Amino acid sequence: MCEVFISADPQSYDARTRSVRLHGVVTSIRLENLFWQVLEEIARRDGMVVVQLIERLYDELVAARGEVGNFASFLRVSALRYEALLAQGRIPADNSVAIRSLDAKAVLHELPEGWSSPLPEQARVHTLHVAARRQA
Repeated sequence: MCEVFISADPQSYDARTRSVRLHGVVTSIRLENLFWQVLEEIARRDGMVVVQLIERLYDELVAARGEVGNFASFLRVSALRYEALLAQGRIPADNSVAIRSLDAKAVLHELPEGWSSPLPEQARVHTLHVAARRQA
């Protein structure tokens, strides 16, 4: 089991700090390189650079919650949610489809607490096929 995880490129879990300006205040955010890569992909999908994405996420989080708390952790969770929603087929794998063009309610439809969801039909069929091959 561990080989799946320990074989990761060490550069992916090296941390990197970036400075961003949020409402005129310069702050530093330190994340592992893999998280920066995912945030870069999300930003590119919507025609932004990472700093613009971070500013937008910050503003929307403040508007929705009134406070930010641990913003670096929020960014990590956002990157993980993006990857999981991609894997579940709730976000199109086609990077030319902007995230802002998606209906958030449809993407998040029926997500239970803890936010995991039933597999989309296509993934369910694939999973059943893989399970059947393992039993054979």
